Amino acid sequence: MTTPAPVSRMPWLGLVIVASLGYFVDIYDLILFNVIKNASLGDLGYTPGTAAFKAVEVLLFNWQMGGMLLGGLLWGVLGDRKGRVSALFGSILLYSLANLANAFVHDMTLYQVCRFLAGVGLAGELGAGVTLVSESMPRRIRGWGTVVIVTFGTLGAVVAFFVGKELGWRNAFITGGVMGLALLVVRMRSFESGMFRKVAAQGVAGRGNVLRLFATRERATRYLACIAVGLPIWFAVGVLVALCARFAEANGARDVVVGQAVVWAYIGISFGDLVSGFLSQFLQSRRKVIFGYLGFLTVVAALFLALQGLSATAFYVLTFLIGTGVGYWALFVTVASEQFGTDLRSTVANTVPNFVRGAVVPITLSFAALSPRWGVVEAASMVGGVCLILAVVSVIHLEESFGKELDYLED
Repeated sequence: MTTPAPVSRMPWLGLVIVASLGYFVDIYDLILFNVIKNASLGDLGYTPGTAAFKAVEVLLFNWQMGGMLLGGLLWGVLGDRKGRVSALFGSILLYSLANLANAFVHDMTLYQVCRFLAGVGLAGELGAGVTLVSESMPRRIRGWGTVVIVTFGTLGAVVAFFVGKELGWRNAFITGGVMGLALLVVRMRSFESGMFRKVAAQGVAGRGNVLRLFATRERATRYLACIAVGLPIWFAVGVLVALCARFAEANGARDVVVGQAVVWAYIGISFGDLVSGFLSQFLQSRRKVIFGYLGFLTVVAALFLALQGLSATAFYVLTFLIGTGVGYWALFVTVASEQFGTDLRSTVANTVPNFVRGAVVPITLSFAALSPRWGVVEAASMVGGVCLILAVVSVIHLEESFGKELDYLED
Protein backbone atom coordinates (compact mmCIF):
# COMPACT_ATOMS: atom_id res chain seq x y z
CA MET A 1 0.00 0.00 0.00
CA THR A 2 1.30 3.44 -0.88
CA THR A 3 2.04 5.70 2.05
CA PRO A 4 -0.09 8.86 1.92
CA ALA A 5 1.81 12.01 1.00
CA PRO A 6 2.42 14.47 3.81
CA VAL A 7 0.17 16.99 2.08
CA SER A 8 -2.83 14.81 2.99
CA ARG A 9 -2.32 15.78 6.64
CA MET A 10 -2.04 19.50 5.97
CA PRO A 11 -5.78 20.35 6.05
CA TRP A 12 -6.25 19.58 9.74
CA LEU A 13 -2.86 21.07 10.58
CA GLY A 14 -4.02 24.24 8.89
CA LEU A 15 -7.23 24.19 10.92
CA VAL A 16 -5.25 23.93 14.14
CA ILE A 17 -3.10 26.91 13.17
CA VAL A 18 -6.07 29.03 12.14
CA ALA A 19 -8.07 28.12 15.25
CA SER A 20 -5.02 28.99 17.40
CA LEU A 21 -4.82 32.42 15.81
CA GLY A 22 -8.54 32.88 16.38
CA TYR A 23 -8.28 32.12 20.08
CA PHE A 24 -5.24 34.41 20.28
CA VAL A 25 -7.50 37.26 19.09
CA ASP A 26 -10.20 36.13 21.54
CA ILE A 27 -7.91 36.37 24.59
CA TYR A 28 -6.33 39.58 23.28
CA ASP A 29 -9.70 41.30 23.42
CA LEU A 30 -10.75 39.85 26.78
CA ILE A 31 -7.59 41.13 28.45
CA LEU A 32 -7.30 44.38 26.52
CA PHE A 33 -10.11 46.12 28.37
CA ASN A 34 -8.37 45.56 31.72
CA VAL A 35 -5.23 47.14 30.27
CA ILE A 36 -6.80 50.21 28.64
CA LYS A 37 -9.90 50.86 30.76
CA ASN A 38 -8.33 53.70 32.78
CA ALA A 39 -7.15 55.51 29.66
CA SER A 40 -10.32 54.94 27.63
CA LEU A 41 -12.77 55.83 30.38
CA GLY A 42 -10.58 58.79 31.35
CA ASP A 43 -10.87 60.15 27.81
CA LEU A 44 -14.64 59.81 28.08
CA GLY A 45 -14.71 61.89 31.26
CA TYR A 46 -14.55 59.31 34.07
CA THR A 47 -11.94 59.67 36.78
CA PRO A 48 -10.33 56.38 37.89
CA GLY A 49 -11.23 55.44 41.47
CA THR A 50 -14.49 57.37 41.59
CA ALA A 51 -17.89 55.76 42.09
CA ALA A 52 -18.93 56.71 38.54
CA PHE A 53 -15.80 55.09 37.10
CA LYS A 54 -16.40 51.85 39.02
CA ALA A 55 -20.02 51.79 37.90
CA VAL A 56 -19.28 52.11 34.18
CA GLU A 57 -16.37 49.67 34.51
CA VAL A 58 -18.76 47.00 35.78
CA LEU A 59 -21.40 48.03 33.24
CA LEU A 60 -19.08 47.56 30.26
CA PHE A 61 -17.87 44.21 31.59
CA ASN A 62 -21.44 42.97 32.04
CA TRP A 63 -22.40 44.12 28.54
CA GLN A 64 -19.50 42.19 27.04
CA MET A 65 -20.26 39.07 29.11
CA GLY A 66 -23.93 39.33 28.16
CA GLY A 67 -22.87 39.45 24.52
CA MET A 68 -20.74 36.34 25.00
CA LEU A 69 -23.62 34.42 26.58
CA LEU A 70 -25.90 35.32 23.68
CA GLY A 71 -23.14 34.68 21.15
CA GLY A 72 -22.44 31.23 22.61
CA LEU A 73 -26.01 30.23 21.80
CA LEU A 74 -26.05 31.98 18.43
CA TRP A 75 -22.82 30.53 17.02
CA GLY A 76 -23.35 27.15 18.63
CA VAL A 77 -26.75 26.69 17.01
CA LEU A 78 -25.48 28.11 13.71
CA GLY A 79 -22.53 25.70 13.80
CA ASP A 80 -24.83 22.69 14.18
CA ARG A 81 -27.35 23.87 11.61
CA LYS A 82 -25.28 25.61 8.93
CA GLY A 83 -21.77 24.37 9.58
CA ARG A 84 -18.74 24.97 11.77
CA VAL A 85 -16.98 27.14 9.18
CA SER A 86 -20.01 29.43 8.87
CA ALA A 87 -19.92 30.03 12.63
CA LEU A 88 -16.20 30.80 12.46
CA PHE A 89 -16.59 33.31 9.64
CA GLY A 90 -19.55 35.07 11.22
CA SER A 91 -18.01 35.35 14.66
CA ILE A 92 -14.67 36.76 13.55
CA LEU A 93 -16.29 39.26 11.15
CA LEU A 94 -18.59 40.64 13.85
CA TYR A 95 -15.76 40.83 16.38
CA SER A 96 -13.45 42.64 13.95
CA LEU A 97 -16.00 45.26 12.95
CA ALA A 98 -17.01 45.85 16.59
CA ASN A 99 -13.41 46.47 17.63
CA LEU A 100 -12.74 48.83 14.75
CA ALA A 101 -15.87 50.77 15.71
CA ASN A 102 -14.80 50.75 19.38
CA ALA A 103 -11.70 52.72 18.45
CA PHE A 104 -13.85 55.70 17.44
CA VAL A 105 -16.42 55.90 20.24
CA HIS A 106 -16.90 59.19 22.05
CA ASP A 107 -19.71 58.36 24.49
CA MET A 108 -20.62 55.57 26.86
CA THR A 109 -23.66 54.35 24.94
CA LEU A 110 -21.62 53.50 21.85
CA TYR A 111 -18.89 51.99 24.02
CA GLN A 112 -21.48 49.63 25.55
CA VAL A 113 -22.86 48.66 22.13
CA CYS A 114 -19.37 47.91 20.79
CA ARG A 115 -18.45 45.82 23.82
CA PHE A 116 -21.70 43.88 23.52
CA LEU A 117 -21.20 43.17 19.81
CA ALA A 118 -17.56 42.26 20.37
CA GLY A 119 -18.70 39.81 23.06
CA VAL A 120 -21.20 38.22 20.67
CA GLY A 121 -18.46 37.83 18.07
CA LEU A 122 -15.83 36.48 20.44
CA ALA A 123 -18.20 33.80 21.72
CA GLY A 124 -17.87 31.74 18.55
CA GLU A 125 -14.10 31.59 18.32
CA LEU A 126 -13.08 28.85 20.71
CA GLY A 127 -16.08 26.52 20.50
CA ALA A 128 -16.30 26.54 16.71
CA GLY A 129 -12.54 26.07 16.36
CA VAL A 130 -12.39 23.18 18.85
CA THR A 131 -15.39 21.48 17.25
CA LEU A 132 -13.93 21.73 13.76
CA VAL A 133 -10.49 20.54 14.83
CA SER A 134 -11.82 17.68 17.00
CA GLU A 135 -13.96 16.35 14.17
CA SER A 136 -11.15 16.62 11.62
CA MET A 137 -8.17 15.13 13.49
CA PRO A 138 -7.44 11.44 14.19
CA ARG A 139 -9.12 10.64 17.49
CA ARG A 140 -6.00 9.38 19.30
CA ILE A 141 -4.20 12.69 18.84
CA ARG A 142 -7.02 15.23 18.65
CA GLY A 143 -6.25 16.38 22.18
CA TRP A 144 -3.05 17.92 20.83
CA GLY A 145 -5.11 20.12 18.53
CA THR A 146 -7.00 21.74 21.38
CA VAL A 147 -3.84 22.07 23.45
CA VAL A 148 -2.09 23.98 20.66
CA ILE A 149 -5.15 26.22 20.19
CA VAL A 150 -5.44 27.22 23.84
CA THR A 151 -1.71 27.31 24.61
CA PHE A 152 -0.94 29.69 21.77
CA GLY A 153 -4.17 31.61 22.21
CA THR A 154 -3.52 32.57 25.82
CA LEU A 155 -0.39 34.40 24.69
CA GLY A 156 -2.81 36.99 23.31
CA ALA A 157 -2.98 38.30 26.89
CA VAL A 158 0.72 39.16 26.80
CA VAL A 159 0.36 40.95 23.47
CA ALA A 160 -2.69 42.85 24.75
CA PHE A 161 -0.71 44.09 27.73
CA PHE A 162 2.12 45.53 25.63
CA VAL A 163 -0.05 46.85 22.78
CA GLY A 164 -2.42 48.55 25.21
CA LYS A 165 0.46 50.18 27.08
CA GLU A 166 2.49 51.27 24.06
CA LEU A 167 -0.03 52.20 21.35
CA GLY A 168 -2.86 53.81 23.29
CA TRP A 169 -6.39 52.50 23.71
CA ARG A 170 -7.83 53.54 20.34
CA ASN A 171 -4.93 52.06 18.39
CA ALA A 172 -5.16 48.92 20.51
CA PHE A 173 -8.76 48.38 19.42
CA ILE A 174 -7.80 49.05 15.80
CA THR A 175 -5.02 46.49 16.12
CA GLY A 176 -7.50 43.89 17.36
CA GLY A 177 -9.90 44.62 14.51
CA VAL A 178 -7.19 44.44 11.88
CA MET A 179 -5.88 41.15 13.31
CA GLY A 180 -9.41 39.76 13.11
CA LEU A 181 -9.91 40.79 9.49
CA ALA A 182 -6.51 39.34 8.56
CA LEU A 183 -7.53 36.11 10.25
CA LEU A 184 -10.79 36.11 8.30
CA VAL A 185 -8.82 36.17 5.03
CA VAL A 186 -6.70 33.23 6.23
CA ARG A 187 -9.82 31.29 7.24
CA MET A 188 -11.27 31.51 3.75
CA ARG A 189 -9.33 28.29 3.05
CA SER A 190 -10.83 26.36 5.99
CA PHE A 191 -12.77 23.23 5.05
CA GLU A 192 -15.94 21.93 6.65
CA SER A 193 -16.01 18.99 9.05
CA GLY A 194 -16.73 15.69 7.32
CA MET A 195 -18.91 14.60 10.26
CA PHE A 196 -21.08 17.69 9.90
CA ARG A 197 -21.33 17.26 6.12
CA LYS A 198 -22.63 13.74 6.66
CA VAL A 199 -25.37 14.68 9.15
CA ALA A 200 -26.34 17.67 7.00
CA ALA A 201 -26.63 15.45 3.90
CA GLN A 202 -28.77 13.00 5.87
CA GLY A 203 -31.06 15.82 6.96
CA VAL A 204 -30.79 14.88 10.64
CA ALA A 205 -33.55 16.68 12.52
CA GLY A 206 -33.01 18.66 15.72
CA ARG A 207 -29.47 19.81 14.95
CA GLY A 208 -28.56 22.65 17.30
CA ASN A 209 -31.87 22.50 19.19
CA VAL A 210 -30.90 23.82 22.62
CA LEU A 211 -33.99 22.34 24.25
CA ARG A 212 -32.72 18.85 23.38
CA LEU A 213 -29.90 19.38 25.89
CA PHE A 214 -32.57 19.23 28.61
CA ALA A 215 -34.84 16.64 27.02
CA THR A 216 -33.68 13.95 29.46
CA ARG A 217 -32.32 14.13 32.99
CA GLU A 218 -29.15 12.28 31.96
CA ARG A 219 -28.37 14.68 29.11
CA ALA A 220 -29.12 17.78 31.20
CA THR A 221 -26.90 16.49 34.02
CA ARG A 222 -24.12 15.74 31.54
CA TYR A 223 -24.37 19.26 30.11
CA LEU A 224 -24.42 21.01 33.49
CA ALA A 225 -21.49 18.87 34.65
CA CYS A 226 -19.46 20.06 31.65
CA ILE A 227 -20.07 23.66 32.76
CA ALA A 228 -19.28 23.00 36.42
CA VAL A 229 -15.88 21.49 35.58
CA GLY A 230 -14.73 24.92 34.41
CA LEU A 231 -15.98 26.99 37.36
CA PRO A 232 -12.65 26.99 39.28
CA ILE A 233 -10.94 28.43 36.21
CA TRP A 234 -12.97 31.60 36.18
CA PHE A 235 -13.03 31.83 39.96
CA ALA A 236 -9.23 31.96 39.80
CA VAL A 237 -9.13 34.35 36.83
CA GLY A 238 -12.09 36.54 37.83
CA VAL A 239 -11.37 36.79 41.57
CA LEU A 240 -7.83 35.76 42.54
CA VAL A 241 -6.11 37.31 39.51
CA ALA A 242 -8.39 40.14 38.38
CA LEU A 243 -8.84 41.37 41.97
CA CYS A 244 -5.32 40.51 43.11
CA ALA A 245 -4.74 44.09 44.33
CA ARG A 246 -7.25 43.44 47.14
CA PHE A 247 -5.46 40.29 48.24
CA ALA A 248 -2.07 42.01 48.04
CA GLU A 249 -3.41 44.73 50.35
CA ALA A 250 -5.06 42.26 52.73
CA ASN A 251 -1.92 40.13 53.07
CA GLY A 252 0.61 42.92 53.01
CA ALA A 253 2.25 42.07 49.69
CA ARG A 254 4.55 44.88 48.57
CA ASP A 255 4.84 46.85 45.30
CA VAL A 256 2.48 44.63 43.30
CA VAL A 257 1.54 45.88 39.79
CA VAL A 258 -1.82 44.37 38.82
CA GLY A 259 -1.09 44.38 35.08
CA GLN A 260 2.09 42.37 35.57
CA ALA A 261 0.31 39.89 37.83
CA VAL A 262 -2.34 39.34 35.13
CA VAL A 263 0.32 38.79 32.46
CA TRP A 264 2.14 36.24 34.63
CA ALA A 265 -1.14 34.45 35.30
CA TYR A 266 -1.85 34.09 31.59
CA ILE A 267 1.69 32.93 30.90
CA GLY A 268 0.99 30.30 33.56
CA ILE A 269 -2.27 29.33 31.83
CA SER A 270 -0.42 28.86 28.55
CA PHE A 271 2.25 26.76 30.26
CA GLY A 272 -0.37 24.75 32.16
CA ASP A 273 -2.33 23.98 29.01
CA LEU A 274 0.81 22.75 27.28
CA VAL A 275 1.71 20.48 30.19
CA SER A 276 -1.86 19.19 30.56
CA GLY A 277 -1.82 18.19 26.91
CA PHE A 278 1.37 16.19 27.34
CA LEU A 279 0.02 14.51 30.47
CA SER A 280 -3.32 13.69 28.84
CA GLN A 281 -1.64 12.02 25.88
CA PHE A 282 0.89 10.21 28.08
CA LEU A 283 -1.74 8.94 30.54
CA GLN A 284 -4.35 8.51 27.81
CA SER A 285 -6.88 10.15 30.10
CA ARG A 286 -8.63 13.51 30.39
CA ARG A 287 -10.18 12.91 33.82
CA LYS A 288 -6.99 11.97 35.67
CA VAL A 289 -5.24 15.14 34.51
CA ILE A 290 -8.16 17.39 35.43
CA PHE A 291 -8.30 15.82 38.90
CA GLY A 292 -4.57 16.51 39.31
CA TYR A 293 -4.94 20.14 38.23
CA LEU A 294 -7.83 20.72 40.62
CA GLY A 295 -5.70 19.41 43.48
CA PHE A 296 -2.74 21.57 42.46
CA LEU A 297 -4.96 24.66 42.15
CA THR A 298 -6.41 24.04 45.61
CA VAL A 299 -2.95 24.03 47.19
CA VAL A 300 -1.67 27.09 45.31
CA ALA A 301 -4.85 29.11 45.97
CA ALA A 302 -4.58 28.30 49.69
CA LEU A 303 -0.99 29.57 49.74
CA PHE A 304 -1.95 32.68 47.76
CA LEU A 305 -4.64 33.54 50.30
CA ALA A 306 -2.74 32.59 53.45
CA LEU A 307 0.85 33.83 53.02
CA GLN A 308 1.65 37.23 54.51
CA GLY A 309 4.09 39.99 53.55
CA LEU A 310 5.07 38.62 50.15
CA SER A 311 7.47 40.50 47.91
CA ALA A 312 6.25 41.49 44.45
CA THR A 313 8.35 38.70 42.93
CA ALA A 314 6.87 36.04 45.21
CA PHE A 315 3.39 37.37 44.50
CA TYR A 316 3.97 37.11 40.72
CA VAL A 317 5.27 33.55 41.15
CA LEU A 318 2.05 32.60 42.91
CA THR A 319 -0.11 34.22 40.21
CA PHE A 320 1.91 32.27 37.62
CA LEU A 321 1.24 29.06 39.56
CA ILE A 322 -2.47 29.91 39.81
CA GLY A 323 -2.49 30.31 36.04
CA THR A 324 -0.73 26.97 35.71
CA GLY A 325 -3.35 25.39 37.98
CA VAL A 326 -6.20 26.51 35.72
CA GLY A 327 -4.28 25.35 32.67
CA TYR A 328 -6.74 22.51 32.17
CA TRP A 329 -8.91 24.90 30.12
CA ALA A 330 -7.88 23.07 26.93
CA LEU A 331 -8.88 19.70 28.39
CA PHE A 332 -12.10 21.17 29.78
CA VAL A 333 -13.18 22.45 26.35
CA THR A 334 -12.10 19.19 24.70
CA VAL A 335 -14.05 17.09 27.20
CA ALA A 336 -17.18 19.18 26.63
CA SER A 337 -16.95 18.74 22.86
CA GLU A 338 -16.43 14.98 23.25
CA GLN A 339 -19.44 14.38 25.52
CA PHE A 340 -22.11 15.00 22.86
CA GLY A 341 -23.00 13.79 19.39
CA THR A 342 -22.37 15.56 16.11
CA ASP A 343 -25.89 17.00 16.00
CA LEU A 344 -25.37 18.97 19.24
CA ARG A 345 -21.58 19.20 19.50
CA SER A 346 -21.18 22.76 18.23
CA THR A 347 -23.95 24.02 20.49
CA VAL A 348 -22.28 22.43 23.51
CA ALA A 349 -18.71 23.44 22.59
CA ASN A 350 -19.78 27.07 22.13
CA THR A 351 -22.15 27.49 25.06
CA VAL A 352 -20.20 25.63 27.76
CA PRO A 353 -17.02 27.80 27.80
CA ASN A 354 -19.08 30.98 27.43
CA PHE A 355 -21.44 30.01 30.24
CA VAL A 356 -18.37 29.36 32.39
CA ARG A 357 -17.07 32.80 31.46
CA GLY A 358 -20.50 34.22 32.29
CA ALA A 359 -20.39 32.45 35.65
CA VAL A 360 -17.74 34.97 36.69
CA VAL A 361 -20.63 37.41 37.28
CA PRO A 362 -22.38 35.41 40.06
CA ILE A 363 -18.95 34.30 41.33
CA THR A 364 -17.71 37.88 41.74
CA LEU A 365 -21.08 39.04 43.09
CA SER A 366 -20.94 36.29 45.72
CA PHE A 367 -17.41 37.32 46.61
CA ALA A 368 -18.47 40.97 46.85
CA ALA A 369 -21.46 40.09 49.05
CA LEU A 370 -19.40 37.99 51.47
CA SER A 371 -16.34 40.26 51.68
CA PRO A 372 -17.74 43.04 53.91
CA ARG A 373 -18.68 40.58 56.65
CA TRP A 374 -15.96 37.95 56.38
CA GLY A 375 -13.05 39.75 54.68
CA VAL A 376 -11.63 39.22 51.21
CA VAL A 377 -9.50 36.18 52.10
CA GLU A 378 -12.30 34.31 53.84
CA ALA A 379 -14.85 35.24 51.15
CA ALA A 380 -12.55 33.98 48.40
CA SER A 381 -11.98 30.76 50.32
CA MET A 382 -15.71 30.11 50.60
CA VAL A 383 -16.57 30.91 46.99
CA GLY A 384 -13.54 29.05 45.65
CA GLY A 385 -14.32 26.04 47.82
CA VAL A 386 -17.82 25.74 46.37
CA CYS A 387 -16.48 26.01 42.81
CA LEU A 388 -13.84 23.32 43.44
CA ILE A 389 -16.31 20.90 45.05
CA LEU A 390 -18.74 21.27 42.14
CA ALA A 391 -15.91 20.68 39.67
CA VAL A 392 -14.67 17.52 41.41
CA VAL A 393 -18.19 16.03 41.60
CA SER A 394 -18.75 16.84 37.92
CA VAL A 395 -15.52 15.23 36.75
CA ILE A 396 -16.50 12.07 38.64
CA HIS A 397 -19.84 12.10 36.82
CA LEU A 398 -18.48 12.53 33.27
CA GLU A 399 -17.17 9.58 31.29
CA GLU A 400 -13.56 9.31 30.15
CA SER A 401 -13.49 10.62 26.57
CA PHE A 402 -9.86 10.10 25.52
CA GLY A 403 -9.86 8.41 22.10
CA LYS A 404 -13.66 8.36 22.00
CA GLU A 405 -15.30 7.98 18.57
CA LEU A 406 -17.13 11.24 17.81
CA ASP A 407 -19.05 10.18 14.71
CA TYR A 408 -22.39 9.55 16.39
CA LEU A 409 -25.72 11.27 17.10
CA GLU A 410 -27.55 11.92 20.34
CA ASP A 411 -30.47 9.54 20.87
